[in-house]
Amino acid sequence: MDFFNFDSDEEGDQDGKMSEGSTSEEAESALEATDNEEEKERADSCDTDLEIEDAERSFTPIKGAELYREACKLVGVIPVSYFIRNMEEPIMNLNHHGLGPKGTKAIAIALVSNTTITHLELEDNWILGEGATYLVQMLRENCYIQELNISHNHLDTEGAEAICRMFLDNISNIRAIKLAGNNFREEAAPYFSESLTGNYRVVELDLSHNEFAEKGGELLGQMLANNESLEVLKLSWNHVRMKGAVALSAGLRTNGTLKVLDVSWNGFGNEGAFALGEALKVNNVLVELDISSNHINNEGTIKLSKGLEVNGNLRVLKMSHNPMTVEGAIALLTCIRRNSKTRMEEINISNVLVNEGFVRLVDVICEAHPELDVVYGGVGGHITKKQEHRPDPMKVIQQTKIPLDRIQVSELVRKLDSGRTGQVDYSNFKIEEPEQKPKEEKENKEEEP
Repeated sequence: MDFFNFDSDEEGDQDGKMSEGSTSEEAESALEATDNEEEKERADSCDTDLEIEDAERSFTPIKGAELYREACKLVGVIPVSYFIRNMEEPIMNLNHHGLGPKGTKAIAIALVSNTTITHLELEDNWILGEGATYLVQMLRENCYIQELNISHNHLDTEGAEAICRMFLDNISNIRAIKLAGNNFREEAAPYFSESLTGNYRVVELDLSHNEFAEKGGELLGQMLANNESLEVLKLSWNHVRMKGAVALSAGLRTNGTLKVLDVSWNGFGNEGAFALGEALKVNNVLVELDISSNHINNEGTIKLSKGLEVNGNLRVLKMSHNPMTVEGAIALLTCIRRNSKTRMEEINISNVLVNEGFVRLVDVICEAHPELDVVYGGVGGHITKKQEHRPDPMKVIQQTKIPLDRIQVSELVRKLDSGRTGQVDYSNFKIEEPEQKPKEEKENKEEEP
């Protein structure tokens, strides 16, 4: 079965359609003689599926803008004037043009023989999985496009399968592809894991703003452990946490090509931070790591720092918007200071309030490493002390000999804390002492007979 066959049941009555059983001569005459009414009627009577390469051959020797106009007639869409004006430019930006699947099909037909466009932007065009299939078929023939952005196009699992079939076969020259915000869920993860494991062409992959979770993290971790081409992987704004975070970190441990990893706005937590720390102990390739907003507190920061203490290649670490205090920040910098091999250039903890001791530590480290830039929230933080453990007041009341049941205890607490502030104002319960009369009045009464 031809997975990439471009079929459309809705186009059976449109001008210029051909049947798979039509001879090449019939197809050529039907498409070239566009002004001949008899030929149009003949073409209309044919019920067929159209593949991109067949359509391109049909328009030969028509190319460029004329080919695109004929393709638009074929699929029944209005040509995009910007595309026609810029077909000879290396960068084609068609973001937010509302192309839809049919408009994408016309673009794909015109790009089969295009040799000037190397960077194609199609973000936010609602091309769906159908449109992704057309693009993949075009990329089988076009070897000039190297960068592709089809983010926020509602590709879903159908689109993921089409794109990954291209990865699996290593049939295109695409080196950088953006697939952010395409509703890829757990069921799409196996396609990416399997296809990218043996792919040697894609260098930069953006899968941010999707819905990969634990299973997705595990499968992508397996892919990372075996892939030998990816240098940039963006997985921000997904749902990777727990086992998925640990598995992804384990894949990083053995990966030998990845230089930039963005897993910000996920849920790595302290377990994920520990796994990343272990990976950084042995990984000597990663240059930039973004783990912003991953629920990593001081404990997790200290665990991550164990890896930074021996890593000699990481240069950028972004950890903003984590529940870290100045205590974790100092532990982080202390490990950097101990590492004589460190090549760190930027540490971003922009939401953390620090104290004077932290600032002095930064100054000391920057004397030895003047290239280091530490971004923090400001001076005013303090090292938190462990709060004294206090027993539950409800349990204390119940453990006393006061004969109260739970309902009575709840009523007592409600009355003691009528404002529901969590505190009891004892000023309302002071014992009023009787007023004492002035001494002079008392002495006068004693002197009276």
